[in-house]
Amino acid sequence: MPSAIIEKQETGAVAAGGGPQKQQVSEKIAGTVMEKKETGSFAADQRVGKYLTFLLGREEFAIRVLKVREIMGIQDITAVPQTPGYVKGVINLRGKVIPVVDLRLKFCLPEMEYTQRTCIIVVQVQNAGVSLQTGIVVDEVSEVLNLAASDIEDTPDFGEGAAAATSYLLGMAKVKGKVKILLDIDRVLSSQELHGLDALAQA
Repeated sequence: MPSAIIEKQETGAVAAGGGPQKQQVSEKIAGTVMEKKETGSFAADQRVGKYLTFLLGREEFAIRVLKVREIMGIQDITAVPQTPGYVKGVINLRGKVIPVVDLRLKFCLPEMEYTQRTCIIVVQVQNAGVSLQTGIVVDEVSEVLNLAASDIEDTPDFGEGAAAATSYLLGMAKVKGKVKILLDIDRVLSSQELHGLDALAQA
Protein backbone atom coordinates (compact mmCIF):
# COMPACT_ATOMS: atom_id res chain seq x y z
CA MET A 1 0.00 0.00 0.00
CA PRO A 2 1.28 3.52 -0.65
CA SER A 3 2.74 4.93 2.55
CA ALA A 4 0.96 7.88 4.11
CA ILE A 5 3.80 10.00 5.39
CA ILE A 6 3.63 13.04 7.61
CA GLU A 7 6.84 14.92 6.94
CA LYS A 8 8.57 17.20 9.41
CA GLN A 9 8.77 20.75 8.15
CA GLU A 10 11.22 23.58 8.89
CA THR A 11 8.87 24.90 11.57
CA GLY A 12 9.11 21.66 13.49
CA ALA A 13 5.52 20.90 12.56
CA VAL A 14 4.33 18.06 10.38
CA ALA A 15 2.32 18.00 7.16
CA ALA A 16 -0.03 15.28 6.04
CA GLY A 17 0.38 13.00 3.06
CA GLY A 18 -2.26 10.35 3.73
CA GLY A 19 -5.99 9.87 4.11
CA PRO A 20 -8.48 12.27 5.73
CA GLN A 21 -7.98 10.89 9.25
CA LYS A 22 -4.19 11.14 9.09
CA GLN A 23 -4.62 14.62 7.54
CA GLN A 24 -6.70 15.82 10.50
CA VAL A 25 -4.32 14.28 13.03
CA SER A 26 -1.29 15.86 11.37
CA GLU A 27 -2.89 19.31 11.25
CA LYS A 28 -3.52 19.17 14.99
CA ILE A 29 0.06 18.02 15.61
CA ALA A 30 1.35 20.96 13.55
CA GLY A 31 -0.75 23.40 15.57
CA THR A 32 0.63 22.00 18.81
CA VAL A 33 4.24 22.73 17.86
CA MET A 34 3.36 26.33 16.99
CA GLU A 35 1.45 26.75 20.26
CA LYS A 36 4.46 25.51 22.19
CA LYS A 37 6.63 28.16 20.54
CA GLU A 38 4.15 30.93 21.29
CA THR A 39 3.14 30.11 24.84
CA GLY A 40 6.29 28.56 26.28
CA SER A 41 6.28 25.70 28.76
CA PHE A 42 3.23 23.80 29.93
CA ALA A 43 1.33 24.56 33.15
CA ALA A 44 2.40 23.32 36.59
CA ASP A 45 1.23 19.76 35.89
CA GLN A 46 3.81 18.73 33.31
CA ARG A 47 1.41 16.15 31.92
CA VAL A 48 -1.00 18.78 30.61
CA GLY A 49 -0.98 19.29 26.84
CA LYS A 50 -1.74 17.63 23.51
CA TYR A 51 -1.47 13.87 23.01
CA LEU A 52 -1.67 11.60 19.98
CA THR A 53 -3.89 8.64 20.76
CA PHE A 54 -3.66 5.20 19.17
CA LEU A 55 -5.07 1.71 19.57
CA LEU A 56 -3.46 -1.55 20.59
CA GLY A 57 -6.28 -4.07 20.53
CA ARG A 58 -9.19 -2.63 22.49
CA GLU A 59 -7.02 -0.37 24.63
CA GLU A 60 -6.25 3.24 23.77
CA PHE A 61 -2.87 4.75 24.54
CA ALA A 62 -1.51 8.27 24.17
CA ILE A 63 1.89 9.90 23.75
CA ARG A 64 2.87 13.55 23.74
CA VAL A 65 2.43 15.14 20.33
CA LEU A 66 5.78 16.92 20.75
CA LYS A 67 7.49 13.53 20.67
CA VAL A 68 5.96 12.64 17.30
CA ARG A 69 8.03 13.28 14.17
CA GLU A 70 6.08 11.42 11.48
CA ILE A 71 3.19 9.04 10.94
CA MET A 72 3.19 6.62 8.03
CA GLY A 73 1.32 3.58 6.85
CA ILE A 74 2.96 0.20 7.31
CA GLN A 75 5.70 -0.51 4.80
CA ASP A 76 8.47 -3.00 4.12
CA ILE A 77 10.60 -3.51 7.22
CA THR A 78 14.02 -5.11 6.83
CA ALA A 79 14.44 -7.78 9.51
CA VAL A 80 17.71 -7.85 11.45
CA PRO A 81 18.95 -11.20 12.85
CA GLN A 82 19.53 -11.75 16.56
CA THR A 83 17.37 -8.89 17.80
CA PRO A 84 14.56 -9.14 20.39
CA GLY A 85 11.22 -10.36 19.06
CA TYR A 86 9.56 -6.96 19.46
CA VAL A 87 12.20 -5.32 17.22
CA LYS A 88 10.74 -5.80 13.74
CA GLY A 89 13.85 -4.46 11.99
CA VAL A 90 14.71 -1.19 10.25
CA ILE A 91 13.26 1.08 7.59
CA ASN A 92 14.96 3.54 5.26
CA LEU A 93 13.40 6.93 5.92
CA ARG A 94 14.72 9.29 3.26
CA GLY A 95 18.21 7.88 3.55
CA LYS A 96 18.19 7.49 7.34
CA VAL A 97 18.01 4.08 9.01
CA ILE A 98 15.24 3.98 11.64
CA PRO A 99 14.74 0.98 13.96
CA VAL A 100 11.13 -0.20 14.28
CA VAL A 101 9.56 -1.66 17.43
CA ASP A 102 6.19 -3.45 17.46
CA LEU A 103 4.51 -1.98 20.55
CA ARG A 104 2.10 -4.92 20.74
CA LEU A 105 4.99 -7.34 21.20
CA LYS A 106 6.85 -4.98 23.53
CA PHE A 107 3.79 -4.96 25.79
CA CYS A 108 3.45 -8.76 25.54
CA LEU A 109 0.18 -8.60 23.60
CA PRO A 110 -0.68 -11.23 20.96
CA GLU A 111 0.91 -10.62 17.57
CA MET A 112 -1.55 -9.63 14.84
CA GLU A 113 -1.32 -9.41 11.08
CA TYR A 114 -0.78 -5.86 9.83
CA THR A 115 -3.70 -4.18 8.05
CA GLN A 116 -4.32 -0.97 6.13
CA ARG A 117 -4.99 0.74 9.45
CA THR A 118 -1.66 -0.30 10.94
CA CYS A 119 0.68 2.68 11.34
CA ILE A 120 4.29 3.41 12.15
CA ILE A 121 4.67 6.43 14.43
CA VAL A 122 8.20 7.85 14.32
CA VAL A 123 9.05 9.28 17.73
CA GLN A 124 12.08 11.05 19.15
CA VAL A 125 13.18 9.03 22.18
CA GLN A 126 15.70 10.26 24.76
CA ASN A 127 17.11 8.12 27.55
CA ALA A 128 20.48 7.73 29.27
CA GLY A 129 22.22 10.20 26.98
CA VAL A 130 20.88 8.61 23.78
CA SER A 131 18.56 10.53 21.44
CA LEU A 132 17.12 8.38 18.70
CA GLN A 133 14.28 8.40 16.19
CA THR A 134 12.41 5.13 16.52
CA GLY A 135 9.36 3.79 14.72
CA ILE A 136 6.64 2.22 16.84
CA VAL A 137 4.05 0.00 15.17
CA VAL A 138 0.47 0.52 16.42
CA ASP A 139 -2.86 -0.94 15.32
CA GLU A 140 -4.42 2.39 14.41
CA VAL A 141 -3.96 6.10 15.02
CA SER A 142 -7.03 7.73 16.58
CA GLU A 143 -6.92 11.47 17.23
CA VAL A 144 -5.14 14.34 18.96
CA LEU A 145 -6.50 15.29 22.39
CA ASN A 146 -5.83 18.40 24.47
CA LEU A 147 -5.72 17.20 28.08
CA ALA A 148 -6.19 19.47 31.09
CA ALA A 149 -5.03 18.67 34.62
CA SER A 150 -8.60 17.72 35.57
CA ASP A 151 -8.59 15.03 32.85
CA ILE A 152 -5.52 13.22 34.22
CA GLU A 153 -5.21 10.94 37.23
CA ASP A 154 -2.11 9.31 38.67
CA THR A 155 -1.42 5.69 37.77
CA PRO A 156 -3.05 3.37 40.33
CA ASP A 157 -0.79 1.43 42.67
CA PHE A 158 -0.72 -2.10 41.26
CA GLY A 159 1.55 -3.42 44.01
CA GLU A 160 5.27 -3.86 44.53
CA GLY A 161 5.86 -6.35 41.72
CA ALA A 162 4.29 -4.07 39.12
CA ALA A 163 6.26 -0.92 39.96
CA ALA A 164 8.95 -1.47 37.32
CA ALA A 165 6.41 -2.51 34.68
CA THR A 166 4.37 0.67 35.17
CA SER A 167 7.30 3.10 35.42
CA TYR A 168 6.69 4.22 31.84
CA LEU A 169 3.11 5.35 32.57
CA LEU A 170 2.49 9.09 33.00
CA GLY A 171 -1.05 8.53 34.24
CA MET A 172 -4.58 7.79 33.12
CA ALA A 173 -6.75 10.23 31.16
CA LYS A 174 -10.53 10.25 31.46
CA VAL A 175 -12.15 11.36 28.21
CA LYS A 176 -15.85 10.94 27.41
CA GLY A 177 -16.25 8.09 29.90
CA LYS A 178 -13.24 6.18 28.58
CA VAL A 179 -9.77 5.72 30.03
CA LYS A 180 -6.68 6.37 27.92
CA ILE A 181 -3.26 5.23 29.09
CA LEU A 182 -0.64 7.98 28.93
CA LEU A 183 2.81 6.67 28.00
CA ASP A 184 6.16 8.25 28.74
CA ILE A 185 7.68 7.12 25.44
CA ASP A 186 11.19 7.89 26.71
CA ARG A 187 10.76 5.17 29.35
CA VAL A 188 8.94 2.54 27.30
CA LEU A 189 12.36 1.33 26.15
CA SER A 190 15.02 0.85 28.81
CA SER A 191 18.41 2.52 28.45
CA GLN A 192 19.93 -0.85 27.51
CA GLU A 193 17.29 -1.44 24.82
CA LEU A 194 17.73 2.08 23.49
CA HIS A 195 21.50 1.65 23.24
CA GLY A 196 20.86 -1.57 21.30
CA LEU A 197 18.52 0.22 18.88
CA ASP A 198 21.02 3.02 18.46
CA ALA A 199 23.69 0.50 17.53
CA LEU A 200 21.23 -1.06 15.08
CA ALA A 201 20.63 2.31 13.41
CA GLN A 202 24.37 2.90 13.10
CA ALA A 203 25.13 -0.53 11.65
